Amino acid sequence: MKRMLLPILGNRKALIGLAIVILYVAVAVLAPVLTGHDPIKRVGRPHEAPSLDHILGTTRMGRDVFTQLIWGTRTSLFIGLLAGSIVTVIGVILGVTAGYFGGVIDEAINFVTNIALVIPQLPLLLVIAAFVGEASPLVIALIIGLTSWAWGARVTRAQTLTLRQRDFILASELIGEPKWRMIVVELMPNLLSIIGFNFIGSVIYTIITEATLEFLGLGDPLAVSWGAMLYNAQTSSAMSVGAWWEVFAPATAIAIIGIGLSMINFAVDEISNPRLRTLGTVHAAVRKQRKLDRARTVVLEQEA
Repeated sequence: MKRMLLPILGNRKALIGLAIVILYVAVAVLAPVLTGHDPIKRVGRPHEAPSLDHILGTTRMGRDVFTQLIWGTRTSLFIGLLAGSIVTVIGVILGVTAGYFGGVIDEAINFVTNIALVIPQLPLLLVIAAFVGEASPLVIALIIGLTSWAWGARVTRAQTLTLRQRDFILASELIGEPKWRMIVVELMPNLLSIIGFNFIGSVIYTIITEATLEFLGLGDPLAVSWGAMLYNAQTSSAMSVGAWWEVFAPATAIAIIGIGLSMINFAVDEISNPRLRTLGTVHAAVRKQRKLDRARTVVLEQEA
């Protein structure tokens, strides 16, 4: 654990990304404490501008935008984490199974994965969501999770095929270790970076996709989420009447959480990729040398 945490704590992108994500998680957990309003009840006048009473104004129905943003954080994060977990679990199971066992099993899983990759994902999600009707956040998470695993399975399979030929795997097979222990003890620790990359990317994709589906009116209009806020702002012509805060709040929340998760993703890639880590070290050394050169120049000018 110490060996895993030290590179993360020493990476600026990882620290900034973790700070953003932790802030969002804290907001989601403390939602009842941070606001005293009910997110679906009328508490003010329609399209009321931001004020001390309503920090982010109100909606067409007189609902507090700040309260909806806080409770929407809980819903959107729940959908992202649930769907990301489903995508990661399915991708890891299929990818490791195909890469390790090979043969007919690999061909069968690869055939299904190729079919899933060929089908356009967003149109498929739109069709399924439209067929389901007013899908709840839980249903949207399940739909996204069960249809978005193919890319993660392909990447995990490729990495497993590479590890399958390593000396420590072959040596473990020669001494007769059971296959389950080979996968859990020998393969999985070496796949953690790929698994983390897949999970974080899936969470980002899920949050954006969920907001897209709800913005198009395929979600539950009574649900409190960032996508539902954008949908309600669109249907009430918020921008036309100058109520920009109804769009600005959820759009900014989606953008910031996307930036935070992306920075963690970049950091995981840098930490797990020796070439990127070496390149980052070289860039840091170059920046340090430039600072020393500028400082030396200033000192020489002052002496002159």
